Amino acid sequence: MSRPPTFTPPPCTRARTLRTSRGDFAVLDASPRTARRGTALLLPGFTGSKEDFIALLEPLADAGYRAVAVDGRGQYETDGPDCQEAYALDELARDALAQTAALGLGDGAVHLLGHSLGGLIARAAAILDPAPFRSLTLMSSGPAEVVEAQQVRLKILGDALATMSMDRVWEAMRASDPPAEADTGGGEDLRRRWMRHTPAQLIATGRRLATEPDRVAEVAATGLPVHVISGERDDAWPVPVLDGMARRLGAHRTRIEGAEHSPNTDRPEPTAAALISFWDSL
Repeated sequence: MSRPPTFTPPPCTRARTLRTSRGDFAVLDASPRTARRGTALLLPGFTGSKEDFIALLEPLADAGYRAVAVDGRGQYETDGPDCQEAYALDELARDALAQTAALGLGDGAVHLLGHSLGGLIARAAAILDPAPFRSLTLMSSGPAEVVEAQQVRLKILGDALATMSMDRVWEAMRASDPPAEADTGGGEDLRRRWMRHTPAQLIATGRRLATEPDRVAEVAATGLPVHVISGERDDAWPVPVLDGMARRLGAHRTRIEGAEHSPNTDRPEPTAAALISFWDSL
């Protein structure tokens, strides 16, 4: 679970509703104070939310990039139906395409970024229709399913969500946290976010993370410039696996020193600098 340093957005950011052809989505919309150099749509990971990108918003805006971080359907402040079919990957990908269209910028204008599960959604959107995008960034998001240990954890979580309340599952997860994680603070914000997730979304997307096929060739066929960025350690997709995916894609590759699965929250300053450098190069 990503742990943003705060749930309070920076002054350059407006919390608002993005109205699309596929429904309304809660977003944090950060606008540059200077001439705009580009626009990025940021998709969060499993159990996450738009707040996972809060520490990136100001440096991206300061560099001239409008950054729109979104809660997908069934995530935190965006409502979603209580049926797992609504969270099929193609449905979530079509949501991302609708969000991109709602930004009103035309083809080839939006830098698409997805973290972890968000990366699977982002690449599925690009495979469906690469035309709206200027680039694709896969942040801590690998070529296929997560490692076996994470598959086991996802199965346990899915079974728990099918039989227990969100509150009871939260307490069970917190009881199993390492002491270092339990003491990081922000617990009430994290709990509030968890309680507002739709269980069906968590069950369906958790299953997808555990079964996702390799789609690297399909991503390569889009012709989009790709950036693969991660920490120097990752417990979902090992870093050598991410390195291999980047080679297969001919992608720009960045490892963020001192970061793990969530460089956006672990080391936001160098992560923002790497994103800006990649987008500037295009």
